[in-house]
Amino acid sequence: MRFPIPRPRSLAGQLFAMQAVLIAVLVAGYALFTYVSDRSQAEEAASRQASAVARSVADSPSVREAIGTPDPTAELQPYALRIMRDTEVDFVTIMNPAGIRWTHPDEKQIGRHFIGNIARALKGETFTETYTGTLGPSVRAVTPVEDDDGRIVGLVSAGIRVEAITKRVEDQVTALFGVAAGALALGAVGTYVVNARLRRHTHGMNASELSRMHDYHQAALHAVREGLLMLDGQYRVALINDGGRELLGVSGEVVGRSVADLGLPAPLTGALLSSEPRVDEVHLTADRVVAVNTSPVSGGERRGTVATLRDVTELQSLMGELDSERGFTQALRSQAHEAANRLHTVVSLIELGRADEAVDFATAELELAQALTDQVVAAVSEPVLAALLLGKTAQANERGVELVVSQGSGLDDGLLPESLPARDLVTILGNLIDNAVDAAQGSLRARVTVTACTEHGVLRDGEAAGELVLRVTDTGAGVDPAHMEQVFERGFSTKPSGPGGRGLGLALVRQAVHRHGGTLSVAEAEGGGAEFVVRLLLRTTVAAVPVSGGKG
Repeated sequence: MRFPIPRPRSLAGQLFAMQAVLIAVLVAGYALFTYVSDRSQAEEAASRQASAVARSVADSPSVREAIGTPDPTAELQPYALRIMRDTEVDFVTIMNPAGIRWTHPDEKQIGRHFIGNIARALKGETFTETYTGTLGPSVRAVTPVEDDDGRIVGLVSAGIRVEAITKRVEDQVTALFGVAAGALALGAVGTYVVNARLRRHTHGMNASELSRMHDYHQAALHAVREGLLMLDGQYRVALINDGGRELLGVSGEVVGRSVADLGLPAPLTGALLSSEPRVDEVHLTADRVVAVNTSPVSGGERRGTVATLRDVTELQSLMGELDSERGFTQALRSQAHEAANRLHTVVSLIELGRADEAVDFATAELELAQALTDQVVAAVSEPVLAALLLGKTAQANERGVELVVSQGSGLDDGLLPESLPARDLVTILGNLIDNAVDAAQGSLRARVTVTACTEHGVLRDGEAAGELVLRVTDTGAGVDPAHMEQVFERGFSTKPSGPGGRGLGLALVRQAVHRHGGTLSVAEAEGGGAEFVVRLLLRTTVAAVPVSGGKG
């Protein structure tokens, strides 16, 4: 038989029990303190009351007169009983200086010796004490009765039984416990209401479960590669994980800071500050391309924003390469079509018996293609860039644009350092050429001129410091001087947006250039159109790599 294991009490239940016990302990402690304090105060009050009654009786002229009569009891006993009723004391005993009682609540005790101390009173002093007499323990006062000559002719003792004092205190404590019980009940109800609200917020989980959830929460935040950013209602950073810090390029303490103060690009900051949800929006940071998704957190009112960040730098690069491959494929298809037409022309010339003309026609086509290849390879022997230029040349020709490599180009194989990967150069030069072809298409004598060369500086610490210069010029309409800076912003374009959007190519170029510490500029070309110039710093050891120069 299996016995169910009791589930640990929830955090709200534990807090309720702790608060109830705390209130009960406080009330019980206060009641105990009140009981002791009230008893002490009650005894002091009884002493003062007994002293006042005793002194009043001793100072009464009728008492002094009665003491001088042959039978003091006859007059003093009724008087003492009346005083007891009026002053609410338990006894008033009047006696002679020898301690023989003249009055007593119990008439059988009249004539007997007073039980208690009278020595101090015989010396003319009034004093109080707690003593056990015929009526039990009592708080009593004893004071002398003096005649006109100052002689002590009698003594008066008035007292209140301890039992009566205790009963008074018990009545007060009982009332106190009633009030304490009401306070405890009220506190318990208030605690229950507060903890019911807490139970809703903690979903009934106990402290260990909350602690375990927090540990899992922290581990998940640091383990996930995607970025997570949470903003409060005032757009301040409430939470950010390691992936978010890396993707946004922020460091230091950012929690509590406004997202507008993080130094992010304006489009990305605008997306995070937007009250509308964003789905897979592509934005650029200093070093990365990120896809941003935002969702507002609301519960009757806006409480903040949750943003997820996904690194699509590699994906964007692959998409660019895929677009290039697609362009190459289209160019090859067009070239295959053209080659088929030329082949049919050659065959037709042979069938017509004009073999010499067929040879001349085929040879001219081959020489033209080989001349283009030789020109590109001679100018740029870096294999990746050479292949890029050949492919882009075919694409440009297909669109009616002539792409030429300037005579001033010169870039040897092996010149580029490992810190400047070929993929980034393809991103930079490929996007510049695509943008130039778009601009030149449809213009008179549509042409795009590409220059790739190096400009050398001086030796520094045994290293040759130089610059790789990439210059792309087109014959298009040029760039409006008012838009010289905006053309590099993500999303800016003077052409209508297609299915995939526009305005990303030049933004990617600027990102790649800045990542390698280079500069990017645009100006008006000499013959009209636009001229984009990229300068990237090169540091190669002279002894290790031969550097080939070129004209700028």
